[in-house]
Amino acid sequence: MQPQSFRFRAVLTGATAFTLAAALAACGSTDGGNKGDSAKAGAGKGAATATGSSSASAASSAPGSSASAASSAPGSSAPGSPTAGSTSAAATPVPAAGSGKVLMPTGPQAAFGKARDTAAGQIMMTTLAGPKSGVSGKVWVWLPPEYNDPKYAKTGFPVLTLYAGGQSAGYNTWTDNQLPIQEVDADLAKQGKAHPFIMIMPVQNLDSNEAKALECADIPGQPKIGTWMAEDIPDFVRANFRTVKGRDGWGLMGASTGAFCSAKLALQHPDKFKAAVPIDGYFNPDSPLWKGYENDRQANSPDLLVAQGKADVRILATAGGANAYEMKLVKAWVAKAAAPLTVEYYEQPGGKHLTTDFKKMIPDTLQWLTKNLAGPQSD
Repeated sequence: MQPQSFRFRAVLTGATAFTLAAALAACGSTDGGNKGDSAKAGAGKGAATATGSSSASAASSAPGSSASAASSAPGSSAPGSPTAGSTSAAATPVPAAGSGKVLMPTGPQAAFGKARDTAAGQIMMTTLAGPKSGVSGKVWVWLPPEYNDPKYAKTGFPVLTLYAGGQSAGYNTWTDNQLPIQEVDADLAKQGKAHPFIMIMPVQNLDSNEAKALECADIPGQPKIGTWMAEDIPDFVRANFRTVKGRDGWGLMGASTGAFCSAKLALQHPDKFKAAVPIDGYFNPDSPLWKGYENDRQANSPDLLVAQGKADVRILATAGGANAYEMKLVKAWVAKAAAPLTVEYYEQPGGKHLTTDFKKMIPDTLQWLTKNLAGPQSD
């Protein structure tokens, strides 16, 4: 959601033609919101109708190809009642033992404050001081209604981490009513169409100045935000909540700048994440902070990582049909994917690079993630 001149400078190397296969199952989109892009407008994107599905190595089916296990139970009590005004938390979890499907919270429990109420329950917030990264940043958390149901007190839930567009310094757009993903997930879960996900919504930068964009990476000489995201946040989640054991219940999704983060982290850490949905993103790191560190920049480039054939993950990459530049960019990236990676392509007809159009994507993306991630598990 940043200006095209800055955020869409990714190099288009050989946008080869390929056939878009498989149609996206119609999943019932929500209507558009009443606001525009909450961060900064970039290029076009849009609604959820016809789709294409391209593959990375083996041809993948529609944005709903089934993944590992997907059971449909949910689980119990929250990490405790949020403490109003409490916003600090340093998690140092102990690895859980046992060979079951569920990881119970390892502690210590973080202190949470209430960010806001939604029709599907409260969004909590804390400040996570990452032991491994040394980074402190805000993290918002939403627990699905099933989590606090006593029937599911010993059930672990899948985790979806959501990245915002723009700088996301001190805010995350998935926490406000422009992108009501929590309400949509709760409704779809009741219908049996989506998993009840634990949703984790961190900041992505520590400064609102785009010249200091950290790009979800450990840029030499800068705060280790990449370690914070890939190590400290998952540790924090396991410390506080009942989760599914292993990586099969862990997914990532983000729009615009957040799309870059979700693609990069999934490709870099296939041991931690099973699936990702980069919505209308870019794939070439272009922060000025990379100057003088070209090897490090390339090591953090989804544009290069996608072709290395090292990540056994599943990705749904979207582009807005109203923006030719963006479609060309995303299609070129999808075409580079190498096995065992599987990438599907979805083109949102008439879509623009706006929060109102990202909102329309929510039902389809949640259902795609449900088909590609393990659901709630119990031992």
